[in-house]
Amino acid sequence: MKEPQVHAIPDGAGEPDGDLCIRTLAMPADTNANGDIFGGWLLSQMDVGGGVFASKIAKSRTVTVAIEAMNFRKAVYVGDLVSVYANLVRIGRTSLTVHLEAWVLRRKEEQPILVTDGNFTYVSIDDDGNPQPVRRVEPPIAT
Repeated sequence: MKEPQVHAIPDGAGEPDGDLCIRTLAMPADTNANGDIFGGWLLSQMDVGGGVFASKIAKSRTVTVAIEAMNFRKAVYVGDLVSVYANLVRIGRTSLTVHLEAWVLRRKEEQPILVTDGNFTYVSIDDDGNPQPVRRVEPPIAT
């Protein structure tokens, strides 16, 4: 597991890192009073993507229990193509911490821009909504 550098890439340069979890287009209905994309909309897209990633790792339903170290680096605008990437930070007994990065591709830009990143913690739950141990898949033994 790679440790995320939470404050790396302050200017939004670089390349996306991790598994692509979700890709969506920022639309006019997603704007705040200033006409920019609402931060809550972006946060929810990241949570959806992180939840997909966490459930795939845990092999179960997962719920969000914490969001920490959120960095809103750049504004997101209508028409931006938003992509969320995930990296596993830690697996506990019932929880997983995932580092999520939201990148945008703007119409007239050639390189993606890091706009937001942060750590999200998810808990694996059973059908009754109770925490359950994360089912770790053991790697095959080489012969």
